[in-house]
Amino acid sequence: MCDDKLKNLVHLSVMMLFLSTKIKEQKVVMDELSNLKKGRKVYTQQRNSNIFFLADRSQTLSSCKKELDIMKKELQDI
Repeated sequence: MCDDKLKNLVHLSVMMLFLSTKIKEQKVVMDELSNLKKGRKVYTQQRNSNIFFLADRSQTLSSCKKELDIMKKELQDI
């Protein structure tokens, strides 16, 4: 019984650490996108691929914001 509680606690701690790290990374990405000069191009990587496609900066920033909000909510729910 005590082992299960300990395993759950460790699992939650690992999840919180993972999400916190991902949130920090996402904040850096958003900051980088926000500070790009207007003429700069943005490329996004296709999932499960090494192929990058030209993307709209504002749409990419919006997408990153949504991902950040989702991660923050997940962290609060833990």
